[in-house]
Amino acid sequence: MRSRPSLVAVAVGTIIAVLAAAGAGAHAEAASTNNGFAKRLFAGDAGKQEKSYACFVRLYDAVHLARHPLQKVNAMKLLITAEKVAEDEVLNYSFRLGLAFRNRPGNFDSSGDCGHVKETLSPDNKAQLDCSVDCEGGGITVELAGDSKSTKIRLDTIRIWHNNKPDDDGFSLSGGADDRVFRLDRASLEQCRSLVTDRKELAAMRRK
Repeated sequence: MRSRPSLVAVAVGTIIAVLAAAGAGAHAEAASTNNGFAKRLFAGDAGKQEKSYACFVRLYDAVHLARHPLQKVNAMKLLITAEKVAEDEVLNYSFRLGLAFRNRPGNFDSSGDCGHVKETLSPDNKAQLDCSVDCEGGGITVELAGDSKSTKIRLDTIRIWHNNKPDDDGFSLSGGADDRVFRLDRASLEQCRSLVTDRKELAAMRRK
């Protein structure tokens, strides 16, 4: 006579099945959020390309700077890159940031990883990228505007370096009264190529 499975075994099996289904549902939801964000950000199916790029820039004019006298930054560039890696089915993002200051000569930059797209806890579940710089270098949050023509960058603090002196210790830009939120407009990749030094990557960008 065959023995019947115990109630405990049945319960455990049911729990495992529910958790597996929930995990699959969460993964599918994350993939859907990621793909929708990517299509808006890159104006196409980023998953079909080895790497995809999006460039956003802003040069603040004298009128804006006069209205924001505490703002240190007078120009900013943002290059977002997305690619698939072998061990992950969802797109992985990274960023490069270029800056110029109103009272400090030279050009400066920073870069880091953004991981996957996340949804905020706001009522509209706005998708965003949370990007960080290695070695506790702070980071930025990137939100894509509803019309996909601009981004909003938020920062508390981020480590930046003079782009001609990458081995220096750099310094931190803190989000003060007028340096906490920046709106950048979509631009051609040509305007962000100064943020890339790898020749193969530059060649790939020219083919976009």
